[in-house]
Amino acid sequence: MPDADNEFVTLGRIVGIHGVRGWVKVHSDTRPREEIFDYPVWRLNHAGDQCTVRLVEGRAQAKGLVACLEGYTDRDQAQTLIGSDIDVAADELPDLEPGQYYWRELEGLRVINRADQELGQVSTLMETGANDVLVVAGERERLIPYTETVIEQVDLDAGVIRVDWDADF
Repeated sequence: MPDADNEFVTLGRIVGIHGVRGWVKVHSDTRPREEIFDYPVWRLNHAGDQCTVRLVEGRAQAKGLVACLEGYTDRDQAQTLIGSDIDVAADELPDLEPGQYYWRELEGLRVINRADQELGQVSTLMETGANDVLVVAGERERLIPYTETVIEQVDLDAGVIRVDWDADF
């Protein structure tokens, strides 16, 4: 079980029930999406209530994912989990290669362009299919592609992302 002092990261959420034997439908934010099943212990967080569950089995099902959780054996029990975020201990996440970052590491960083103009802070990121996009909140919201041609440097220690992006865009 994860340490109580550990930081947790949300990797997905329970979005529905599947069948009558307690299986749940899962939305995963991992890439690939099935990677959420690599974590055997989930902390479920629903409206401030938390519980820790063990993953018994998970699989792709049609266009989505379904999971069987220890202790949930019928539809009524599973129904109570809908809307729960699926959190895992941050120290269970794999180490990344140099130059790769988890989205949570980028959120909150200041974004500065080549002209040393501060464009704002990363409020969130979104996936567009073509590439990820930084949502930067400042005097106005900017959507900045997270691509090699735009992102020049990420400095986690300084809390800054340097970009090749005009302030007028």
